[in-house]
Amino acid sequence: MHFNFLWLRRILVLVSIICFLFLSTPAFAAERVVLKYGIFRESLSVEEISTFAETGEVSPLLKVNLALARQDPKAIRQYLTQPVKVNAVFLDRALNSQIGNIILDRVSQVISTPSQRANRQALRAALVLSANQDGQVSLIEIIKNYPTNEVEVDGDRLQGAYRQLRRLQTNLQDLFGL
Repeated sequence: MHFNFLWLRRILVLVSIICFLFLSTPAFAAERVVLKYGIFRESLSVEEISTFAETGEVSPLLKVNLALARQDPKAIRQYLTQPVKVNAVFLDRALNSQIGNIILDRVSQVISTPSQRANRQALRAALVLSANQDGQVSLIEIIKNYPTNEVEVDGDRLQGAYRQLRRLQTNLQDLFGL
């Protein structure tokens, strides 16, 4: 009986998050990305990053930032767009576990709120919303669905965040036989 109540509670939380995010105004979606590379910090629009991820077109400001940070735009684009297939319900269940919290904490070292508060909750919401849209998650989707006006991204650690998402996919497959 206790197991059924816990499962029902998680489903209700998932539905509440999804409803909140779908019914919220655009002010609850990220509009700016603070891209950090070592000592460099630059604020870019989410649209600028999205265009780069989707088309490969690099804005002048992003081009300068990537050059100063000595980053390969093709590699960054790959980490941003490479999808990880996940089921939104199973993802929510996994993210509400101890292992899920560890993964959220690791990924939130790369993608976080400007205040460094409620990172886990914001990231969980962005991940579940991304998975709910198309059954997969990518870093660019997480950035676009992040529930704050501004999101900070540590460019030096993008590859690590992508690896954590792949690890989460593998863990979900192992746990739930997906």
